[in-house]
Amino acid sequence: MSSHDDHSTSRLPHTAAGIHEALSMARPHRARHTHVPHHSHMPVKWHEVLDRADLPASQAGLADKSSVICRAGLLLLGGGASTWRVREAMNTVARVLGVTCSVDVSLTSIECTCYDDSGSFSEIVNLPTTGVNTERIWYMEKFVREVRVLGHELTVGQLHGLLDKVEHERGHYAPWQVALAAAAACAAFVFLLGGGPIEMGCAFVGAGLGNLVRRLMIDRHLTHFACIGAGVATACLVYLGSLWLLSLAVPGAMEHEAGYIGAMLFVIPGFPLITSGLDIAKLDLRAGIERMVYACSVIVVATLVAWLVASVVQLRPDDFTPLGLDPAMLLALRALASFIGVFGFSMLFNSPFNMAATAGVVGAIANTARLTLVDAVAMPPEAAAFLGALMAGLLASLAGMRTGFPRISITVPSIVIMVPGLYMYRAVYYMGAFETLDAMEWIVRAVMIVLFLPMGLALARMLTDREWRHCS
Repeated sequence: MSSHDDHSTSRLPHTAAGIHEALSMARPHRARHTHVPHHSHMPVKWHEVLDRADLPASQAGLADKSSVICRAGLLLLGGGASTWRVREAMNTVARVLGVTCSVDVSLTSIECTCYDDSGSFSEIVNLPTTGVNTERIWYMEKFVREVRVLGHELTVGQLHGLLDKVEHERGHYAPWQVALAAAAACAAFVFLLGGGPIEMGCAFVGAGLGNLVRRLMIDRHLTHFACIGAGVATACLVYLGSLWLLSLAVPGAMEHEAGYIGAMLFVIPGFPLITSGLDIAKLDLRAGIERMVYACSVIVVATLVAWLVASVVQLRPDDFTPLGLDPAMLLALRALASFIGVFGFSMLFNSPFNMAATAGVVGAIANTARLTLVDAVAMPPEAAAFLGALMAGLLASLAGMRTGFPRISITVPSIVIMVPGLYMYRAVYYMGAFETLDAMEWIVRAVMIVLFLPMGLALARMLTDREWRHCS
């Protein structure tokens, strides 16, 4: 067919059958079951968009400098870092490269404009989903320090090569290891809530299998909230199944159904919940509000799924039976359970062993002190949460100076165990049962504690970090 025929309007089909035939002829032949994936968030091929990868970064064009700055911020944001930390890292890289950087950060995107003598360049980059990776935050802090020292010598291509290593660094733990960490953390959480060996054992099994299901779904890039719902449903049903099997050998085991709440606490989004408060404290309202909305969405999905399962199988969030432990023994076991809980949650955040152990020690001291204040001096739980978070922040500052670990990688895991997941679930449960007054009571109590936790961390940060406590 000639070129003239290709563009001739007289050969265009005018009927539905003709259109279908023309499309069939034009469509390339391929296998019937071929699946062509389409990404809603198209990945940026950083090395292919550079103008001169071989130039020293300080002498590169504005677009190439912006690519390094924006990618550094995006990797930090993907690790779950707070907005202030993301902006500070981008500003540090920008100063070394000789540009001025204006940044707006949200939960999953960064809008950045870079200025120098040649003009300005604007860029928007985003993440396909949100997550937490404390090791990545640590690596990015090392990257920023390296840029501060060697940034004038490295080329744009070399800087992106360093960022490639950070981005493609594999997680420390296999799915089964993360499942065991979640199981141990939730079992420890159940003890801290007042549960005994039966509740802890069943929560261990339920949380382990529930988080394994969630992790396997996440690794297959399935929808975020579907992963949460499936993990929670699995945890609750496995808890009930474990309790039923135990009742065959232990009379009265079915009376310990209250611990099923602890089996689902691995999905409570403590990291974004806490960092949202830190963002708001620094007037990064866009990111803070988005993080809070995301955290609340996760909590709503998780608690609604748990309530649905509980309503079907007739489970109730009753109080735990008192264990009757000696005060000294209770104190020691609380410290041990707090360490295990924080250590396990740190593993969920991909913290290396030493970092997880450091967070565990800080959390054990701060959380045990919080619980002791509530029991020994009848301090309101909200005030105790504030003091516990303050203590965790101060201890994390000392630990960070000695170990070099990022402060946020220690502080947030150490107070995640203070997030009142039990209160949140009870609020939704009573809401579903139309017991409005009980629901409102638990909602208010949960909200008060959640508000005081970042306030305590923010005060500790203001006391120990001169840069953070200033506006500029």
